This record gives sequence, C-alpha cells and structure tokens, in this order.
Amino acid sequence: MDLRHLRYFVAVADEQNFTRAAEKLHISQPPLSRQIQDLEEELGLPLFERGSRPLKLTEGGRFFYGHATRLLEQAAQAIRTTKRIAQMQRRLVIGFVPSTIYGALPRLVRLFRAAQPQTELALVEMSSVEQIEALKNGRIDVGFGRVRLDDPSVKREVLREEPLVAAIPMEHELALERGALSLTEIAKHDHLVYPRNPRPSYADQVLTLFRDMGLEPSAVHEVQELQTALGLVASGMGLCLVPASANRMRPDEVVYRPVAEAKAVSPIIMSTRLQDQSTDIVLLRSLIDEIYREWAEERQRAAMTRRFLN
Repeated sequence: MDLRHLRYFVAVADEQNFTRAAEKLHISQPPLSRQIQDLEEELGLPLFERGSRPLKLTEGGRFFYGHATRLLEQAAQAIRTTKRIAQMQRRLVIGFVPSTIYGALPRLVRLFRAAQPQTELALVEMSSVEQIEALKNGRIDVGFGRVRLDDPSVKREVLREEPLVAAIPMEHELALERGALSLTEIAKHDHLVYPRNPRPSYADQVLTLFRDMGLEPSAVHEVQELQTALGLVASGMGLCLVPASANRMRPDEVVYRPVAEAKAVSPIIMSTRLQDQSTDIVLLRSLIDEIYREWAEERQRAAMTRRFLN
C-alpha cells in the first residue's frame, strides 16, 4: 500500500463514481478499478458497496476513509513544510520565551550575526508550548524555552539550570535582610506567577517547586508576562520567583534575594527539529558553548579577586 492507493481510494469515495474519479485523477477507469481491488485484497475487506448508485462506502470503507484522508493531509503538510524550509535556508528564525532575553540570548544573536552575516536572523516571542508546534510546521528553526515537553519529532537539550531568585518589593520586610531565602519563608507571602497561559508553563514549574516541599503560597496571583509580574512586585502586590538573569529589571523598586534550596532552578532548553544539522544550527550551538565558557572564566576571575581582597 502506498500514497497512490490512498489518493485513488479517496477520489472514488469523494466522487461516489469510478468514471468521475478517473477523470479527476486523469487516468482511465480500468487501472483505477484494479488499484482499488488491489487495496481491498491487501486489507482483506470490501471498501465499496458495488451495487449501490451512487457508490457507497462499506462500514470498513468509512473507517478507512477517515484514516486515509488524515494520512494524505499529513503527507501534504510534510511536503509543504519541507519546501518552505528549503526556501528559508538562509533565514534562521528563533523562538524564545521572554525571560531568556535577559540572559545569553542577546549576546548569542550578536555573535551569530557577526559570524554569519549572510543569514537573515529573526526572533519571535512565544511560549515553550507554542515553540514545539512552530518547529514542526517550519515557522521557527530553533526555540529557547523553559518547559520540558516531549515530542518525537523535536530534539530537546537542556543548556543549563538557571538559579531562581526571589523578587521582593523594596519596602517589604524581607527586602531589609540579606542572604538566601528559604521557600518556606517565601511561601508565607502572596506570590505572583507567570504566564497565565498557555499551560504548562514556567508558572507550573514554580508552583510545583512549592508543592514538592509540601508548601502552598499564602495567595497566588497569575499574570501573563514577566514584566507585569515585576511591576506588581514593585507595587507591593507580592513576591515572585524569577530566573537570576532577570535581576537587572526595576533595580530601584525591587530587591532580589537568592533562594536557599539547590533545586530552585529553571532549565534553559534549546529545541530543534530532530534531524536538523544545518550549518546555522551547528554554529548557533557552538556559540552557546563559547558564551558559557566566557561566563565560567569570568566567575572564576571574580572568585579569585574576592579571595585576594579578603
């Protein structure tokens, strides 16, 4: 059985007539009838009620018709996506969740443009869930998200586990102290989570972190964006756990304190199509390694300086 058999069968089912189906397919009727007979022999059941006018599907034929049309649509989508990707060979589209823009992503974009000026680079903000579907239909080529989502057609790699910090209103009692805060202490206060949808999302990571320790924040307020959450923190609406790279936002209104628990982290996940080993993707991955090496060296130099001064 191949796609030709499916196309012939669907055409006959749609036209309810072998002659009209043959005309639609631009073939003569005898070969079409033989192909349908071969298909029925392979399946071991009749697909059409031969004596009916117009031609009707049997019960087995109706069941097979639903699956055949879906398979043909999937094949057509694969062809369309492949052609679209081929036309965009010199264009790289990156999907990203907003919190990654405060980490390595801006430097990664600058390095990539310097190394590969002939490739047009585009960035599209979207959730981790949306990135998976966008990769599959060719709207993006790589995604940077934070939610672990499994899909057989998508390759997923955790680049690093980013520590979380507690964002606290400037005048809050916890902002007056220094050092790491425990999740137990954080849970005693109202908490803001984001995004509200689509789910699962970073919000679910944070709530699961509390629940895994048997904790429940005093109250939970869901908002859509990181910027909104930090704006509400600044106004005194509650605390918010955010990735450490976001601690440069609203420095005059929000105090950031590290979280004591080692498991209070959020992954940065790079997602690509399963077999995509294009030059641009390989280069992008190597630049990420370069950035992380530079960061490690900077941390090492800073630690040595602190030891020297002490």
